[in-house]
Amino acid sequence: MQSLSWTTRLLTRALRSGFSTLVEPNSKPKPHFISVVCGFPKDFLQSKYKLGKYGEDSWFKTSTKDADVIGVADGVGGWRSYGIDPGEFSSFLMKTCERLVHCVNFNPQRPVNLLAYSYCELLEQKKPILGSSTACVLVLNRENSTVYTANIGDSGFMVVRQGEIIHKSEEQQHYFNTPFQLSLPPPGHGHNVLSDSPESADTMSFPVKEGDVILVATDGVFDNVPEKLLLDVLKEIEGESDPIKLQMTANTIALMARSLSFDSEFMSPFAINARRNNINATGGKPDDITVVLATVGM
Repeated sequence: MQSLSWTTRLLTRALRSGFSTLVEPNSKPKPHFISVVCGFPKDFLQSKYKLGKYGEDSWFKTSTKDADVIGVADGVGGWRSYGIDPGEFSSFLMKTCERLVHCVNFNPQRPVNLLAYSYCELLEQKKPILGSSTACVLVLNRENSTVYTANIGDSGFMVVRQGEIIHKSEEQQHYFNTPFQLSLPPPGHGHNVLSDSPESADTMSFPVKEGDVILVATDGVFDNVPEKLLLDVLKEIEGESDPIKLQMTANTIALMARSLSFDSEFMSPFAINARRNNINATGGKPDDITVVLATVGM
């Protein structure tokens, strides 16, 4: 009879002695995001495909052993009149956030730190990355089944459970159609440009349950799709864990937002807000569209 290998002998001895750390039958499952992405640039003809970008919008999603992280950012389009690509600013923010998630000092309870450190890195670049961007970052801390959020501007998120919206972000606006934003203006233009600090971001935390649906999106979605329509779509995928079905739903939301954005007769959320500010408006608001859709699985 052949002698047992060292590993086999060790395992056999451990099992015979009731070595309890080999298996954890009573260990509590940890939550995680099952997530998908869809989006469209406003102008297909002038936008080249690039992973993590839809026009001037940018996004990321990544995971560590203890956390899942989602982020979106919307470059402020007005910079094009200065010859500046607004998508570079938002893309740098999201790529840097994604990288920092995997650093040793990442704190899953402080997504605002990701925005702050990413913004600091942007300001320190030898070749300035000029422009402005809104941003929204969500972190699922698997250790305590809690989502932590940081949102600056008018991108945002929505959480649906049992057919109801239980959490959502609020727009941060200086005045109508002028959201809070992180900025780096050209030299000499600082006094003319709005620039908010990362610390001015709204922050929230809330526990999540298996089956919760989480939508993270740029204003191209929220400006064009009424909340009730979003809810009607999102509540249909509560508890869904099939990425294909989730992708179909994300595609539906993105297509709906794009279609309504070019509908000149539709009374969009953007047009309703404009009228509240004494601006006579109808129709949607053509814009880049980014949808990151997730459900909470165990």
